[in-house]
Amino acid sequence: MRILTGNDLVTGDVTWWTGSGWSRHVEDAADVGDQGEAIAQAEEGARRVNAPYVIDAAETADGPRPAHIKDRIRALGPTVRPDLTLKPADPNAGSWVI
Repeated sequence: MRILTGNDLVTGDVTWWTGSGWSRHVEDAADVGDQGEAIAQAEEGARRVNAPYVIDAAETADGPRPAHIKDRIRALGPTVRPDLTLKPADPNAGSWVI
């Protein structure tokens, strides 16, 4: 599985390609397959996201899990303070999609 990630141009938040837009929650990420680079180029060109790139991920029962630790930290937040991690089920976590 390959997913696309980048940063929101306005807030700097980590975002994940959903197949039709961008979400703050990695659980919403869609498999881009071989189309990832083309999607990244189009989305960056349209100025909807900054510095998008394709990463490897594993499909889990809870959604995609980035393969590399750097991207897992980007997806889930700090590793030293679990109380600060992004909790998608939390209504205050911000469930908007770009």
